[in-house]
Amino acid sequence: MRSDGKRVKGLSPIVSAIPYIMPRRYDAQNFITEYVDMEPMRTYIRKKREGGVRLTYMSVVLAAYFKAHLKHPQINRFVMNKRVYARNHFCVSFVILKTRADGTNDETTVKVFFEPEDDILSIHRKIEAEIEKNRNSVHNNNTDKFASFMFAIPLLPDILLALVRLMDRWGLLPRFIIDLSPFHTSLFITNLASINTSHIFHHCYEFGTTGVFICMGKPLPDFLGGDKRKRLMPLGVVLDERICTGNEYAQFWHTYNRYLTHPELLENGADDAAPEKSEEELVGV
Repeated sequence: MRSDGKRVKGLSPIVSAIPYIMPRRYDAQNFITEYVDMEPMRTYIRKKREGGVRLTYMSVVLAAYFKAHLKHPQINRFVMNKRVYARNHFCVSFVILKTRADGTNDETTVKVFFEPEDDILSIHRKIEAEIEKNRNSVHNNNTDKFASFMFAIPLLPDILLALVRLMDRWGLLPRFIIDLSPFHTSLFITNLASINTSHIFHHCYEFGTTGVFICMGKPLPDFLGGDKRKRLMPLGVVLDERICTGNEYAQFWHTYNRYLTHPELLENGADDAAPEKSEEELVGV
């Protein structure tokens, strides 16, 4: 048993066979662009700011994804060594810009863990706290420190990464390394709208356990609906098709879109009658 997940049993023969047919994540990637109406999010964000809470679009997008995953936990699975696992936690990784002491720009990767009781307000606080901490020019997070150490010695990166891959493959990788790695994550997300750039389809990394990558692009007019006054947020989505069926993906994205359309449901205590199902109830693990 892995420290970050439990093997899923009771899968259909075809779902169990797919990781053997497509053993690499880059073989199993599907691509789709989802267009989200920004008006409900804009209205909700404006209302919360009037109450003194300054939410961001990224907070809404992540909170909606997290809450949708609670109802469809299949989206939080991953494949390792041709086996499908149910992840025993939820986390999101993303890259942020920070300024060095000399004024030049730099990047660092942030990884944030969410708990079942989290709602959009607590999720926003966690994200902003991590961003604020890691934007400090003199601050290096644990991932940065580990990478700096690893690449400081010639040949050490090749040796260590080979060892990490081997241990990961056989479920022997310690949890503290998994927690350090931004590539062992439920979701990797990037916000290219923040630098006024169009969305892209970003690959899911072969290293680690990333099953979904979402890229937020700069807003577009609603050419699809014929209303150029409406603004759409394009989401470039890359999915590892091996972790669940197409029908399960479709159900998840339907729920996800519902939360993006009604972001008020992302607060704890909101009236949302749709039942939550655990991974155990769904697959009998």
